[in-house]
Amino acid sequence: MIERQSTKLRKLLRAKTFLHMPSVYNVIGARLVESLGFEAVYIGGYVTGGSTAITEPLLTMNEQIDPARLIAENINIPLLADAGSGWGEPIHTMRTMREFIRGGVAGVHIEDALYPKRAHYHKYVVHGVPLEEFVEKVEYSCKERDRSDPDFVVIARTDTCRALGLEEASRRLNRAADVGADLGLLFPRTREEAEQAPRKCRLPLVYVQSRGNRDGRPIIPRKDLEQMGYIGCIEAQVTLCTEFHFLKKALTELRSTGDYTGMTNAEYVASRQAVEDLIGRDEYYEIEAKTVETRQPKDQKS
Repeated sequence: MIERQSTKLRKLLRAKTFLHMPSVYNVIGARLVESLGFEAVYIGGYVTGGSTAITEPLLTMNEQIDPARLIAENINIPLLADAGSGWGEPIHTMRTMREFIRGGVAGVHIEDALYPKRAHYHKYVVHGVPLEEFVEKVEYSCKERDRSDPDFVVIARTDTCRALGLEEASRRLNRAADVGADLGLLFPRTREEAEQAPRKCRLPLVYVQSRGNRDGRPIIPRKDLEQMGYIGCIEAQVTLCTEFHFLKKALTELRSTGDYTGMTNAEYVASRQAVEDLIGRDEYYEIEAKTVETRQPKDQKS
């Protein structure tokens, strides 16, 4: 029997393994993360919305679940996902949990933001729902977890630290702990708050490394986060923004000069081979060599 990714994730958590999770939006990115030894991987609303030119606040449930399912089917490390506000009220949130579980995802975070989400979220405007509404969503998410896959990990996320402070954010996560949340996620505004948060919250915390953020939230080295007591961190923009930055440079040179000098031919050869290795092309060659290629006329082989 194939072990669920959620079960793998639970084992990592029990072993106190720090989870360093780059946020990806496609299979090749996820396989690259896996090949480099990361413990788990993440698909965030920011990268899904950005890579599809939709933007996170406008994503439908399927537009987030479909790429998550495709990634989960093609990797062997746990995938965690951004489930936003669960796309509705508690009954909608329960359905959201079922769909992520059916898609092979190991866990999600559910947030206390208004649904539907507003684009002003990305201007760091907080649209927090009342505490009781948030707790209800987390509670019924956990009920669905217990019914559909007890190993599935539910992360309670609050955005209120940005506007209402660490005390309110911690209170919300502690209430979420009371109804069964496994982990917590908040957004400390300073390094001092980042150090205080694990001591104030009864849930083990995941930190979000939001590189390029415009509200001054700190980027904290992984070793420091471990020492502070965090159990993992999400690298929210590292793949999308890094890829965009270097691809733009390459395309700009190509358009301007008709050539690209940022990589040598040897580097291109190595890169092509690495992509082919990640997608498992050698196995396809082997199967064809034993089947259809045996009937290929010799004069048509190159």
